[in-house]
Amino acid sequence: MVSREFIQGLPKAELHLHLEGTLEPDLKLELAQKNNVDIGQSTIEEVKASYQFNDLSSFLAVYYPAMNVLQDSEDFYKLAMAYLAKAKENSVRHVEMFFDPQAHTSRGVDFAEMFNGYYRAVTESEERFGISSQLIMCFLRDMSEESALEHYEMARPFFDKIVGIGLDSDERDNPPTKFQKVFEMAKKDGFKLTMHCDIDQKDSIKHIHDVLHVIGVDRIDHGTNIVEDQSLVEYVKEKGIGFTCCPVSNSFVTDDMKGKEMKELLDQGVKITVNSDDPAYFQSYIANDYYELAKKMDLSQEDIVKIAKNSFEISWISEEKRAAYLAEIDAYVEAHK
Repeated sequence: MVSREFIQGLPKAELHLHLEGTLEPDLKLELAQKNNVDIGQSTIEEVKASYQFNDLSSFLAVYYPAMNVLQDSEDFYKLAMAYLAKAKENSVRHVEMFFDPQAHTSRGVDFAEMFNGYYRAVTESEERFGISSQLIMCFLRDMSEESALEHYEMARPFFDKIVGIGLDSDERDNPPTKFQKVFEMAKKDGFKLTMHCDIDQKDSIKHIHDVLHVIGVDRIDHGTNIVEDQSLVEYVKEKGIGFTCCPVSNSFVTDDMKGKEMKELLDQGVKITVNSDDPAYFQSYIANDYYELAKKMDLSQEDIVKIAKNSFEISWISEEKRAAYLAEIDAYVEAHK
């Protein structure tokens, strides 16, 4: 069994991280008081007690209302900086962070107000925490493609500050092809593409097929149902398409962290990675996700190191940076022999 200490110190990248999902109870309370937002809770214990859910729908029912405390640029900056401090404790060297503009503009927050707060944290992350960071703008799939297109245009002045475009939220009756037009535009504009293919959804395999063959993504978020179709597994291996898996969050929204599927894909040479998803809600930051998966599946040190290397190999960074991070992992492993 790989030790928690080894995993904690292992250099890693985090590629599936929703900034809005890093809202810890203490910061939620602080921002609620600052902005005079009645959240129905007055203590950290009460906020923690409200973070209860047993599937994706019940999670989202808690998740979106919590965002009401985020009002101005400083709030978004504080949220991102609080996450980056936690990421440093988990030996994260590079992070690609999702943000959901529609969740904020729909409550009257200006796009630039939200974006500038997040981006200010990006500009400070290297110097403050030794972490390189990038932003991925996600569309909410339970909203219309027209809304996604509208927000794509809102983001245009900030295109040079966004690395990729993603798709998240409730997948039921919201297939990837619903957003084909906006993702075609994003691809033409040079963005990297990723989409959530949540676990055990209706039409999971069809959605994964369409994400790969119709949309043409560079990565898939979650996506472990791909094991049900070996031809798709062979395709992602050939193309080097990676998966951003989240074992602890899986175990909250279903009865299974999908460790068996992750190990099967890892053994086949698919570039799976481990990430924390919404760590404030699932009470697990990335090193703990690694540890819980290792414990459940009895992973070897070699498996864990491979997952960490995968995280840099499928990151949207320069080859020079990638080589430096991989060398850092090798040096860490050598020092812990």
